Amino acid sequence: MKRKAERGGRYRRERGVSQEELAHLAEIDRTYISSLERCQYAASIEVVDRLAKALGVQAADLLVQISP
Repeated sequence: MKRKAERGGRYRRERGVSQEELAHLAEIDRTYISSLERCQYAASIEVVDRLAKALGVQAADLLVQISP
């Protein structure tokens, strides 16, 4: 799960989007974005879909396991 959260944070940073901006775009609380990136919570499918749309990627891109 940690690698999946890292992927979302990586996409966000690559696009130069702050957690606050992403939260606004995805209509999710900023503290929740932070918690997801720190692997404190697991995102629901709805949240993954919102984040993907806000980042301009497919939801599957956020869910694919990346190599260590």
